[in-house]
Amino acid sequence: MTEKTALTPATHAAPPARFSHGVKKGNILQVAGQVGFLPAVEGRPPTPAGPTLREQTLQTFANIKAILEEGGATWDDVMMMRVYLTDVDHFAEMNEIYNAYFDEQGLKAPASARTTVYVGLPEGLLIEIDALAVLG
Repeated sequence: MTEKTALTPATHAAPPARFSHGVKKGNILQVAGQVGFLPAVEGRPPTPAGPTLREQTLQTFANIKAILEEGGATWDDVMMMRVYLTDVDHFAEMNEIYNAYFDEQGLKAPASARTTVYVGLPEGLLIEIDALAVLG
């Protein structure tokens, strides 16, 4: 049986509870929900990239990408993304940011599947995204 490996890039602080930022088992890599926190600085609390949806979404993508890379994956390996927004009015703007980001990434594979839902997040956070990748 294949061993399960936790993934925590150097840019990420330890999770606030007993979970991993990413887990890889065989050719499956699950990225836990990521938010728009700037790279971790020892001794400082997590800090959002900024107050705007754009700033937080782009940082969230950077955080997901760091975990994918830690596990040997790329955006082309992502099969499913789940987007969690705090405000239904952010849907159109998030889609614009999402589309522009993935256009810039120059993906080779078809776009991943995606679900978007509306949730409550800690004060100041506007978006959370998780991803499922299959390597090989």
